[in-house]
Amino acid sequence: MEWSVAIGVDTHKDTHAAVACDRLGRQLDSLQIPACLAGYRQLLAWAEALGQPAFSVEGSGSYGVGLARFLVEAGISVVECERPHRRDRRRGKSDLIDAALAARKLVLGDGLSELRGDGVREDLRLLLLERRSAATARTAALNQLHAVLVTAPERLRRRLDRLGSGALGHACARLRPSAESRHAAVLARLGRRVLALDRELESIDGEINERVQTLVPELLDECGVGALSAAQLLVSSGDPTRMRNEAAFAALAGTSPVDASSGKQQRHRLNRGGDRQLNRALHVITLARVRHHPPTAAYYQRLLDTGKTPREARRCVKRTLARHFYRKLREAQISP
Repeated sequence: MEWSVAIGVDTHKDTHAAVACDRLGRQLDSLQIPACLAGYRQLLAWAEALGQPAFSVEGSGSYGVGLARFLVEAGISVVECERPHRRDRRRGKSDLIDAALAARKLVLGDGLSELRGDGVREDLRLLLLERRSAATARTAALNQLHAVLVTAPERLRRRLDRLGSGALGHACARLRPSAESRHAAVLARLGRRVLALDRELESIDGEINERVQTLVPELLDECGVGALSAAQLLVSSGDPTRMRNEAAFAALAGTSPVDASSGKQQRHRLNRGGDRQLNRALHVITLARVRHHPPTAAYYQRLLDTGKTPREARRCVKRTLARHFYRKLREAQISP
């Protein structure tokens, strides 16, 4: 990547702040633009007037995605920049300070990565987002069904109380409004809402499964990996070449152990950082493999025999699986 001017950009929903630095990290100029196509063009013209620019964009997968796409289409070098650490903000916090930090990270080559994958990975990310929303709404509707049923008339409660969640939604949807009680009408509407969300989830799951089958069928051949877990592995990893090594992928997944030793006590604690959706996917895979995958079950048992608790042993299995799936994702040939 050849450049003479480092442009750091702090992105927000309505505006972006940019700071230009030379190769020694000295600030040359600053600019604030609206987050729109006209603003992107203004920013690029300003940067090119200072020299040959390269951009370090904070939030290139969220508020900065429009700017990043514009710059890539214009043939400009763009990298993703980490958010500033607390230690970097001892001199205060402002958009221009954050933009200057992003520019100096490009000068130093520190805390940078390639832009996240777009295209098929972005499609899967949106589908997973939609599915989580629908699943949360379905759970809320079922909880409301049970809450209404508690105060329903005895005859109605006795008829519906022992049904499981799936059957309860269908039974309530068939109820007819009663003049004696408002409970039947409310239960019927909630039941229809549950059925509508069931159909929505079924449609989303079908789309996710179809895309994963096309992209990475080899992941679905792995024990414990379903379409949702495979999709989350793809989305969270982005382009796996962004990761320096499997340890970086483990840190992203929140499966790298954190040293918590003190004195004679040598131990590691849970890593609460990283992508929690990726961590959850690895946790689901771990639970399935411990039960149904003989090599994983044997490894889990050896960990227990050394004195580890079941929870500590599961964390070790998740760390091993992070290493395994990092290699699998790097081997997968997926176009951006």
